[in-house]
Amino acid sequence: MEKEKSFYEKRSQKDYSMSFKLAVVSEVESGIISVTAAKRKYGIQGRATVVNWLRKYGTFDWENQTPSNMPMTQEQRLMELEAKVKLLEKQKAMLEHQVERADKKAIIFDMMIDIAEKEYNISIRKNSSPEQSTSIKKNIKKA
Repeated sequence: MEKEKSFYEKRSQKDYSMSFKLAVVSEVESGIISVTAAKRKYGIQGRATVVNWLRKYGTFDWENQTPSNMPMTQEQRLMELEAKVKLLEKQKAMLEHQVERADKKAIIFDMMIDIAEKEYNISIRKNSSPEQSTSIKKNIKKA
């Protein structure tokens, strides 16, 4: 029995077009061929390449291990929303902590500048006036 010859040659790593990737993903997801068969048929060098395309462009939800077009029950939806709420609460607490640290740092830096100004008898902060400088006013009148 003669082995089936592939009409594709091995390709280089960045040789795949988007339409080619989508066609391979479509074939694998529809069950026409397996990942390994697609690799052999199209001369794709690594199995992980096809799997990565499936993760990026396929309809399978890799996080929850369910097809994304499959409807969720109310309990599943509720559990997903509760997990999102917990994650958001954790993120909120972390951000509040970061804001509190930033505020404390700003107060400490302000105190350090005050001490340095008193200690060395120099002005560190800029004294900016709300008025425009005279050269800017002259340029505005000329226009």
